Amino acid sequence: MFSLRHQAHHPQREFESSGFQEPFERPERAEFIRSALAADGSFEFVAPEDWGVAPIEAVHDPGLVHFLEHAWEEYQQAHGPTHDVIPDVFAMPQLREGMGAAREPSDVSARLGWWCFETTTPLTHGTYDAARSSVDVALTAADLVANGERFAYGLCRPPGHHAARSVYGGYCFFNNAAVVADHLARTLDAKVTVLDVDYHHGNGTQQIFYSRGDVQFVSLHGDTERAYPYLTGHVDERGTGDGAGTTSNFPLAAHTDDDTFLDHLAAACDDVDSFDPDLVVVSLGLDTYFDDPICDLDLTADGFEACGRMVAQMGFPTVVLQEGGYATAELGENARRWLTGLAPTRPNPTKA
Repeated sequence: MFSLRHQAHHPQREFESSGFQEPFERPERAEFIRSALAADGSFEFVAPEDWGVAPIEAVHDPGLVHFLEHAWEEYQQAHGPTHDVIPDVFAMPQLREGMGAAREPSDVSARLGWWCFETTTPLTHGTYDAARSSVDVALTAADLVANGERFAYGLCRPPGHHAARSVYGGYCFFNNAAVVADHLARTLDAKVTVLDVDYHHGNGTQQIFYSRGDVQFVSLHGDTERAYPYLTGHVDERGTGDGAGTTSNFPLAAHTDDDTFLDHLAAACDDVDSFDPDLVVVSLGLDTYFDDPICDLDLTADGFEACGRMVAQMGFPTVVLQEGGYATAELGENARRWLTGLAPTRPNPTKA
């Protein structure tokens, strides 16, 4: 699954480490993956359907959806013209400590910091449309698997796993994997596992399902003592209420290589097997690559193929959704190798 609508989200710069820089999350990422899969010849590209906002609002605050739809234009009317829009202030609870809960502000500048939690995720004129198309890609891939395909891959951009129920950030606006997992769980009355292998912990996915027993969240990621998003992803985060025991985190040391990562992935797969889901959704981050510019693990293309093969060996119908990966020139080949591992024989064209 792939949509050219992702190109509408094209920020010019992001603010990180006290300075502006060219965004790492940019349209070329998806184009490199699409080109590599097209050149392979074993991947069938399918246009996504329009799923509307109902599946999104099933996991996200409708206020967030409305804000993302209108915020860029509101900001231009109040403060424009600008290409990118980022918050000036953030709705930190300490500001009102002892004074009761805060209310959503009316000024669009203040509302940016109400709905966004950091500074590297600018809104642009086309962000909402691109984010909606990313969800459509994800749900169309899931629908193929729900209707009998062994697996399907959604080339999602923007990514999604940092978007929580009521907040966006980390390059993510709508949580593609969470929307898919919730949709499959509700419409099929199914148990679903989200297996997140991105370098950065999927804080949004964990938050959305933390108290649910029908969706398991299992994550391998750089230890958040040193890695974004810093505040989630610890081993002792195991879920609560109906979701007690359905969250598993595997923080990884710097320079984890193929063999060590595969050892941790095997342990994660054991957790998945114990949950025995009806379907698996993989949040596929390829920023664990040894040459990724903003990460510090040491996986290779061979390691990615081995990871895909290990996930396939579990035997569950699988939806793979693209998350991170910022070594742009190598990203397409790395995605192709991971998917080759997932279906090494590929008797029928892989849906992409």
